[in-house]
Amino acid sequence: MLPFLDRQEEQARLASALDVGGFVCVYGRRRLGKSRLVQRALERRPAVYYVGDQRDAAVQRAELTREIAAVLPGFDAVTYPSWEALLERWWRDSPEGAVLALDELPALVMSSPELPGILQKLLDRFEARPRGLVLCGSSQRMMFGLVLDASAPLYGRAREILRLEPLGAGWLERALRARDPASAVGHWATWGGVPRYWELARDFPSRDEAVRQLVLEPLGVLHREPDRILLDDVQEVARAASVLALIAAGAARLSEIGGRLGVPATSLSRPLARLVDLGLVERRTPFGTPPRDSKRSFYVVRDPFFRFWFRFVDPNRSALEARQVDRVAKAIAAAWPGFLAAAWEDLVRSALPRLEIDGQRWASPASWWGAGLDGKPLELDLVAESAEQRGRFLVGEVKLSTDERDVARIRTELAAKAARCPALAGGEIATTAVFSLRHQGARHRGVPVGAERVLAALR
Repeated sequence: MLPFLDRQEEQARLASALDVGGFVCVYGRRRLGKSRLVQRALERRPAVYYVGDQRDAAVQRAELTREIAAVLPGFDAVTYPSWEALLERWWRDSPEGAVLALDELPALVMSSPELPGILQKLLDRFEARPRGLVLCGSSQRMMFGLVLDASAPLYGRAREILRLEPLGAGWLERALRARDPASAVGHWATWGGVPRYWELARDFPSRDEAVRQLVLEPLGVLHREPDRILLDDVQEVARAASVLALIAAGAARLSEIGGRLGVPATSLSRPLARLVDLGLVERRTPFGTPPRDSKRSFYVVRDPFFRFWFRFVDPNRSALEARQVDRVAKAIAAAWPGFLAAAWEDLVRSALPRLEIDGQRWASPASWWGAGLDGKPLELDLVAESAEQRGRFLVGEVKLSTDERDVARIRTELAAKAARCPALAGGEIATTAVFSLRHQGARHRGVPVGAERVLAALR
């Protein structure tokens, strides 16, 4: 089993809320470790943990009753005709410090839609006799409707609302026993920050073999994974999947996506906003450009696993169903350097605000593209303003590999490019930085910045 990684802040907040009998909502997409986090928080407490499903309510009440009997002997000697009768007795008779954790709440509510209202009533009625309550679910859309929406019965009653995000890339080396930091970046480009994917992948001798068995093979555990996640959280699954597929294929601008789908670009605002909210897609604009500037913005698939799946699996579904796995694997190998380069650049972008470069801290960076001051096309991988002094800038370039001669040349070229950038006119180029996934030769004063420093910053 994968060791329990990170989540210190979430653990502390969950424990603090349960210490005073608080109500906690834990949600996030599948396989992020929500259940394990909750179970860990329940250790050494009088607690009941129950995973809901869509069976008939009477069957589920009977099963929960048996679980409660482990904490309250004799609790299962009675048949409870309703959720209200069962839960009222729990609140009345459970010992001080007791916790009731209902996992997969959305599935439970499918068979018992009255449950949120009952929980709200009991929380209010037994305010003077607080008991810990944890509600957990993978469907972010349904958890929002049950707990977080202003019209939901439980709205405003949670002491803590914990939305679990993917783990940072810095934990991958330890999780997958990667042979070096650069290999860990390759894993990140494939699996992203989902701990269950890491746990599955670590059973294989190589990343390529894990991809083949888990993702490419039609019987693989993760072969249809994005379909399942979209079903959890998106109403128009077909439209969302089509948008993701087009972005992964290179249709980055809103007008281009609309044109490929044959629909007005304005009709895509809602599905794209939903994908952005779920952390699956990101909208980017050039450095120094207002975020709402739609003419210069473009979209990327933000989640690494979704980016990998929609780039390599979705367009090859027929070939994979025909068991032409070798052909698809060869196509992935041929496209891998460019794909890895984009993932490495994303990691650098995430890590830069946590790094000290040339003795300074830097704000969140962005790329810049457009016409330079001389009218010629210009692209800069990274531009960031100093977090300490306005008007001072870092300009960076991200490379898969370098040697000692490359670094000096790249920095000289960067300075020349920066001087042509309209967004930096009137500012000071405080430093140029090179980020290299694999560097041959010595590093002088941390130049270039390598995968080891980037991953350490993301831990």
